[in-house]
Amino acid sequence: MNIWVIAGLLILIVLLLTKGIPLKFSRVLGQGVVKVTIGVLFLFFFNLFGASLGLHIPINIFTAVVAGLLGVPGIASLTAIHIFILP
Repeated sequence: MNIWVIAGLLILIVLLLTKGIPLKFSRVLGQGVVKVTIGVLFLFFFNLFGASLGLHIPINIFTAVVAGLLGVPGIASLTAIHIFILP
């Protein structure tokens, strides 16, 4: 099983070295990484200031994507879920 994973990765590396990475794919991937990073920062500052009110939203990939894609309304929706749905 491990040999197939290594072989697949080597084939992928060789293909990327010969064909190159498509520009649109790398642009979309880069924008996604930036948005998720901004989401993590939003959640960090929310947890920092929300601690005095007893609010805490865990930082994981789902919450980071929601906060990164939706921004402040995403933080508000995660807070509402935390307050009203999760005990």
